[in-house]
Amino acid sequence: METAQMNEIREPSRARALLSNNDFRLLRQALASHARSTEEPEELARISALYHRLGSYA
Repeated sequence: METAQMNEIREPSRARALLSNNDFRLLRQALASHARSTEEPEELARISALYHRLGSYA
């Protein structure tokens, strides 16, 4: 009976992408818009870093 249960173990299904390329483009556009309205240097640095990281995925 133990061997029958062991044979029923399934591999996890293939992971699906959470975001599409269009989602990344939209997020980058939103970040660019936000960056234009922000004057804080620290905030601009964080926005810029995230903008470029998202660009490597799209």
